[in-house]
Amino acid sequence: MSKFNFVMVSAGFEHGGNVTHRHLDGHPDLLVYPFESQLGNRDFNDFLASVERVQYRYPEFPEGLEADELYEQIIDEEMKTFLRKRNGSKFKDADLVLDENNRKKAFAEYLGEKPYTRKKVIEAFFKSTFAAWENYYTEVKEDMVYVGYSPAIGIDAARMVKDFPDMKIIHIVRNPFSAYRDTKRRPFPQPLSKYLITWNIYHSTVEMYAKMYPKNVRIFRYEDLVADKSKFMKEVSEFVGVKFNESMLYPSWNGKEIKDMIAPWGTVLKSDENYNKQIIDELSDAEKQQIVYGTTALARHFGYDKIDYLKDFYA
Repeated sequence: MSKFNFVMVSAGFEHGGNVTHRHLDGHPDLLVYPFESQLGNRDFNDFLASVERVQYRYPEFPEGLEADELYEQIIDEEMKTFLRKRNGSKFKDADLVLDENNRKKAFAEYLGEKPYTRKKVIEAFFKSTFAAWENYYTEVKEDMVYVGYSPAIGIDAARMVKDFPDMKIIHIVRNPFSAYRDTKRRPFPQPLSKYLITWNIYHSTVEMYAKMYPKNVRIFRYEDLVADKSKFMKEVSEFVGVKFNESMLYPSWNGKEIKDMIAPWGTVLKSDENYNKQIIDELSDAEKQQIVYGTTALARHFGYDKIDYLKDFYA
């Protein structure tokens, strides 16, 4: 295959991963996947499988599969639902023109000859999507950077870096008060105790990998994005290896600015500091206290005891 520049955005649930992904969308050198790029497959299982659903993990493919079987192995739920059952998709109104048969054909072509390694499958997955996307807003060029987003995939950083030694993983951490409040918008939200366990597992695991693979993995605070988008995105640009572009200051989809709510691309409704502050007050005192008990050590590590509207919780 030709050159493949690769970035994955990772985050906990309602941490601003989708928001960050949308802020990258309009950059002229970035090919940003239209939805969550759920790379996982249902055959995967490890000691963290009970913590995170398999569609959000980095896959392990069985041996001996053909190209069409590998295509189906990748769960890619949001895209495949849109293409196959559009009326049942939360993105049914998205202006995406893509023939899945063309995508499958391109996928097989990018895979090339056997053996089909996981690296080749992931590369073919992204390249075939943009090859088949008929109304993508700009021309796809070889030196552009493919950008996916999958919640919590940063916990698989070691396996991803093994496949792609030059890739970048942007992991977003968000204060657990605002994050949990947005999680409660889901039809079936996690119990708070489980949410706190996963919050700690996600971020402590990725922090370990950020130390092990500093050129590949970096943790960014969502609070810094909403406080100063320009500063945040310039740091992201430097890490990814592209020039900062003004389009990074607002969320977009297929190059068009999202001017109101970011939903349905994420449950975090606005990339706004006031929103991030105000929703904390929608939690009960008991919920706030439990969050303090469950997150103080790691929250202090990330400097949340230094942010004005959070410091009293972690004093």
